[in-house]
Amino acid sequence: MRAQLAAYEAAVVAELARRRPVESDLTEEEPGHGVAGWVPDRVPVGVSEFLADELAVIGGVSRTAATVLAERSLVLVRELPATWAALADSLIDPPRANAIVKALGGQSVDAGGVVAPGVVAEVEAQALGWARAGETPRRLQERAAAALIAVDEAAADRRRKKAERLADVVVRGLPDGMSELTATLPAPVAAACREAVDCYARMAKADGDARPVGQLRTQVMADLILRPWDTSREPVTAHLTVLAPLPGLPTGPTASGGPTAPAGPTAPAGPTAPGGTIAPGGTIAPGGTAAYAGPAAYDDADAATVDGAPITAAQLRELLEQLDALCPGGLQAPAGGTLGISLVDPVTGALRATVSRPELERLVRRGCPAHPPPSTTDPLIDRGRRLGPGPGVGAASPTATGTDCGCAVLDRPPPVDRYTPTPAQRRFVQARDRTCRHPGCRRPAARTDLDHVCAHRDGGATDCTNLCCLCRRHHRLKTHAPGWRYRMTPDGTLHVTTPSGVTRTTRPPGLRLPALAQLIGTGTPPDADDPPPF
Repeated sequence: MRAQLAAYEAAVVAELARRRPVESDLTEEEPGHGVAGWVPDRVPVGVSEFLADELAVIGGVSRTAATVLAERSLVLVRELPATWAALADSLIDPPRANAIVKALGGQSVDAGGVVAPGVVAEVEAQALGWARAGETPRRLQERAAAALIAVDEAAADRRRKKAERLADVVVRGLPDGMSELTATLPAPVAAACREAVDCYARMAKADGDARPVGQLRTQVMADLILRPWDTSREPVTAHLTVLAPLPGLPTGPTASGGPTAPAGPTAPAGPTAPGGTIAPGGTIAPGGTAAYAGPAAYDDADAATVDGAPITAAQLRELLEQLDALCPGGLQAPAGGTLGISLVDPVTGALRATVSRPELERLVRRGCPAHPPPSTTDPLIDRGRRLGPGPGVGAASPTATGTDCGCAVLDRPPPVDRYTPTPAQRRFVQARDRTCRHPGCRRPAARTDLDHVCAHRDGGATDCTNLCCLCRRHHRLKTHAPGWRYRMTPDGTLHVTTPSGVTRTTRPPGLRLPALAQLIGTGTPPDADDPPPF
């Protein structure tokens, strides 16, 4: 059954490839075509360069896995029909079929190689005989490759050069804060690198380093690459982004009937706060830790009025106090780097605004320009209003700042009547998206383009609600590949539809699904004596 399903999958992929011919791609004379030399050419002959992207979206796999699937399917159907037939009849299993594909794929003239199709068919027949006899997949691949070399001595050299063109360095995330750095190198180079790293690690071990030798190898390799002793190179810097839930404001008046004072940093939907994660219904305790407030935090009386409401000066003052409570001297940018603060709605998780530390302090000092606090006879209070909080002090006291008027002092960047986004729009969209928004792509937002979801030439506005981060490849796909459709809602949810009609949805990190709010609910908790409606 598995063999039949694999053969059926190969036939379906080959048919999709037939419907995505290379003629639909841009030529080298047209603007927007792919730039040679940046990525290895793994596009099968006669097929669109974006076939793998469509397969990746349909199957929910990476583009690399989709590329391998397309190559294997086209080799089976177009170059090795006898192998495909044996697989469809369950005469061989998928691992042995893949072994034959790896040994003989791409060698035929019809696939861009130099070997006559008849010669490939002769070697294929021999390999099928070995496969039916029960040869292991690894040994089957070696014997098939050796049989091809026997009739074409240059085959091994061509395969080696092709493998060198596909070499790369990749990083794969691992649990517990670790990652795996993998470099694909020619065998002699890889062996020499491993020997050098091991030699330096053993020298450190002999000098008395108590760390395990494996850990020393990784440290040696990192030092050889980063060269921390080389002061002539630019240092590695970082941009620190703090996700700060906006403090909520109670909806009811005070006991005296006066204006409402800023509430505590209640976060009903459990956002991620600086220094820790708030549990549902929790509040931020000093130092950025979380304290659980119980189910009663979802009561309507305690709900924050941040969703859709203006971002006020009182909220910014309270946020500055929380940030300065995280570390002595206040939260500052890393050495040589930058610090950005992303203000998110604690209920929906939507990004409301982005601000730097100096901008936040200026807004706190200025307050609402339309409603400045009244003058007093106390010169110390007036001076505190003018100067605002000092480093690591937080906001001025309520006595010095007065009550909050409720006017907005900060929001997302406004739309502009031009094609190029403003720097503020770029910061906002990159903070909202964090990566390329195409389904499955994880390229960091700093290495992407800001693209109009609805094209500017078609009337699309240069507004944050119509801009998203797309890497250069997926920017080209959206703009030039026929049949792809992109649609984005005001909260940043992006819907991508392939030419074959499959739609996938990506949401900004941290944005909560509407269904989650419905499951949590904000109504009055049921009576404990009320039986469930079974």
